[in-house]
Amino acid sequence: MKSVFVPAVFAAFVAFATPVEADPLDVRETIEAQLEAFRTGNADAAYALAGPKLQRMFPTPERFIRMVRRGYGPVYHAQSVVYLRSKAMEGDGFAQEVGFTDNTGKSWTALYTLAKQPNGEWRITGCYLRKADDQAA
Repeated sequence: MKSVFVPAVFAAFVAFATPVEADPLDVRETIEAQLEAFRTGNADAAYALAGPKLQRMFPTPERFIRMVRRGYGPVYHAQSVVYLRSKAMEGDGFAQEVGFTDNTGKSWTALYTLAKQPNGEWRITGCYLRKADDQAA
């Protein structure tokens, strides 16, 4: 899967209604835990933080981590992370924009989407990635 930028997702920060009650720190902890799993090479831990739909698309931790390495190298090799805008979404969702510097020094912006699971835990449902210099001024 190739890294993609979906303009509608980034623009959607202003379009959500009926937001879920969420603590942005809980959402950030979920993202940070997955990034730490990438840093330490723990495919099982990274996979456990992916939402059910992602797990169905990539039915093993090995397939999941291979997709991340191939399509989301800047996330997999993140050297620095800055949490930017966040927004509760309709239903049980949340969007968190994250700035990255990769292992080559390039800057990236990712929009993570997460969903609150029935057990109350957050799981990552998507990551939309673009080069930071591709942003409109």
